Amino acid sequence: MESFRFAHPEYFYLLLIIPVFIVLYIISRINRSRSLRLFGDHALIAQLMPSVSTNRPFIKFTLWMLALGFLITAIAQPQFGSKLLNSKRKGIELIIALDVSNSMLAEDIKPNRLERAKRAIAKLTERLKDDKLGLIVFAGQAFVQLPITTDYVSAKLFLDAINTNIVPVQGTAIGAAIQLAVKSFTPDFNGSKAIIVITDGENHEDDAVGAAKEALEKKMVVHTIGMGLPQGAPIPLGLPGSQDFLKDKNNNIVVTKLDETMLSQISVAGGGSYIRANNAEVGLNNLFNEIEKMEKSELSSREYSEYNDQFPLFLLLAFLLILIDFLILDRKNKWLRNFKLFGNQK
Repeated sequence: MESFRFAHPEYFYLLLIIPVFIVLYIISRINRSRSLRLFGDHALIAQLMPSVSTNRPFIKFTLWMLALGFLITAIAQPQFGSKLLNSKRKGIELIIALDVSNSMLAEDIKPNRLERAKRAIAKLTERLKDDKLGLIVFAGQAFVQLPITTDYVSAKLFLDAINTNIVPVQGTAIGAAIQLAVKSFTPDFNGSKAIIVITDGENHEDDAVGAAKEALEKKMVVHTIGMGLPQGAPIPLGLPGSQDFLKDKNNNIVVTKLDETMLSQISVAGGGSYIRANNAEVGLNNLFNEIEKMEKSELSSREYSEYNDQFPLFLLLAFLLILIDFLILDRKNKWLRNFKLFGNQK
């Protein structure tokens, strides 16, 4: 089905200036005629000024008005619809729950656990096409950082703003993050849903395994990625690379270690997989490869026309008319005086 439209029809209001120019031109011509009549006999004046043309100014004015009309039409952006498409998008819904507790600042994963996780998520958004993505941050509490969406550009912007100060209460409430993720999926979406928890696994707040089990009962698979190394690392209090570390009540440096047992239990209860990150890779892409195998459902369906812009044609017409105007002199050419190119050139 073919169709024609103007992308910005509101610019046609500019055509109202053409009648204004026409009125001004008519007034100008009337005043000129009156002045000539006051000056003397029309036939005598014509003999005294043989090179003056009465028709050429009208022709040049007409060319300018046509050029202006074509220019305004080009600005309105005429478009021709070449075909009607039916676009059906299929995918899954994926929510990533990212640990932002202070222990994620440990530098056993370079540059640190949190920064490395953020980079991995950013790269994942580049692979997404039709899947919906949501982002949750958690420490002692969990918050929705990005509601589930297909706007991957916004996802990267929200991701850049994440730091350990974004959640006011410290701790690692993995269970709360999973429960919030369960509530954050689109209610009427019947397709595959997956949760990826990225954390060091030091859960001290709630029953994360129980939360993962409840999620699976609602057909939401829970995967975990362990950020950190088994031997652990101290938690810097300053900028990355700082030698000022978090200490306990006895002034001993606190070493945060990856709790693989906890993360494995969560993934098993949630029917998902557990992957341990290292300095070579986080493993998020590998996990997403598994998620991609899940059954995809229709996220949306829409019809739209593909339109091709036609404004260059109108710009060309306007340019040609202006060029012709420049080629037409206000006065008669003495070499072409005998040629009546524009009718009776009085």
